[in-house]
Amino acid sequence: MTNILIGRNDSASVSLDPHYGNRHGMIAGATGTGKSVSLMVLAEGFSRLGVPCFLADAKGDLAGLAMAANEPGDKLKARLARLKLADWKPLANPVVFWDIYGKLGHPVRATVSEMGPTLLGRVLELNDTQEGVLEVVFKAADDQGWLLLDLADLRALLSYAAENAKALSTQYGLISTQSIAAIQRALLKLESDGADQFFGEPALELADLMRQDMSGRGIINVLAADQLIMKPRLYSTFLLWLLSELFEQLPEVGDLDQPKMVFFFDEAHLLFDDASPGLLQRVEQVVRLIRSKGVGVYFCSQNPDDVPGNILGQLGNRIQHALRAFTPRDQKAVRAAAETFVVNPKLDVTEAITKLGVGEALASTLANGGVPTPVEQVLVTTPCCRIGAITDAERATIRQRSPVGAKYDTTVNRESAAEMLAKRTEEKAADAAVVAANAPAKGAAKEEEGGWSGAVHDALFGTKRRQGMIETMGKQMVRTAGSQLGRQILRGVLGGIFGGKR
Repeated sequence: MTNILIGRNDSASVSLDPHYGNRHGMIAGATGTGKSVSLMVLAEGFSRLGVPCFLADAKGDLAGLAMAANEPGDKLKARLARLKLADWKPLANPVVFWDIYGKLGHPVRATVSEMGPTLLGRVLELNDTQEGVLEVVFKAADDQGWLLLDLADLRALLSYAAENAKALSTQYGLISTQSIAAIQRALLKLESDGADQFFGEPALELADLMRQDMSGRGIINVLAADQLIMKPRLYSTFLLWLLSELFEQLPEVGDLDQPKMVFFFDEAHLLFDDASPGLLQRVEQVVRLIRSKGVGVYFCSQNPDDVPGNILGQLGNRIQHALRAFTPRDQKAVRAAAETFVVNPKLDVTEAITKLGVGEALASTLANGGVPTPVEQVLVTTPCCRIGAITDAERATIRQRSPVGAKYDTTVNRESAAEMLAKRTEEKAADAAVVAANAPAKGAAKEEEGGWSGAVHDALFGTKRRQGMIETMGKQMVRTAGSQLGRQILRGVLGGIFGGKR
């Protein structure tokens, strides 16, 4: 298996063994020191081995992977000679462009159901009670057969839950309208970042990211993120969802000869800035365990300490470009970066980090047995593709040749929870209108039927407020009979008394 050459110096070279490509890595350095070129070198190397890659292009310069480099001039020839790259030649890589907004690549979408209540709750920064309410809402949708595809479906379902909180509480457990309102507010904030364009169909299938071209080279999937990184919440939502989907769907494979797929996260600090503890825990869990699925994750950022320590400790392959120690924070970052490398007695790492030139780096990778090699200061190798952005016409041409364009470029809007609940509301409103329309007719019929006969009935039998003729006559007859009987008894008694005296 061919190793991926990272760089050389006069006495040594540093290469990445594909067998340890799933042990993750870190590319760090100040702006303009060559991080993007190092990222392109690794992506190009994995692609040549047939390993598909996914990378977020935060500045637009990684799109050059799709185009062959220009013929070398004198300066490039001298660099190639120092790197001993006699067989170097310009070569384009197989690239598919993606874009959540659908402008610079194929739209990337996921359904709300695929995101799930747990991950969505962490992205929305919900507390345990609110996350429990969200799980109830998802469960109710599953039981009713309501599809949750986009944010409109979730909003409609939350409104339904608020209106039927008592019934849902009886069936699934207590939920409160206050918690539902908090979820709705968090959802509104996410939607303002453009998440409504991310949630929907057709949803991205991971198999379409894990492809090879006809020659067996791994497809390099480039996500246009120059606008996306302005929305850190949406950016982190997408990346975390993608990693979670890979973790949940791919089978356990252990350590392979080479990774099944490699991810590169540019501007990695955006994934962790202001992240909740639950979100950080999820990222750490995925990064730690996804290795056994055959997936490598490489972070690219200015300072190594942009990545939390628990995650940084999982990154075995390191490429460190220059750091400028102008401030106390910079000096601390330099010392921290130097301490993460295996000591090389011939190299003062702390001093070297601040004196590296553009295109130079300190590099250390995992070797036999997964042991890090001593750090070396090297001249980073030159990729065969273009270093820099591409034109709109070139992007359009590559996009037209894409094997997945027909599948994802057209939005699909199936009947889902929002439409089903709207239909249910319309049916209830129609039923209520029918009942209301029939009520006056029934009342009129009753009044017409009860006009004369009702008056006779009331006169004979009475109402709640007054007696009828029959009741009055009956009471009078009872009183008359009682008076007559009483007089007869009285006469009999008196007669007996007076007769006895005679």
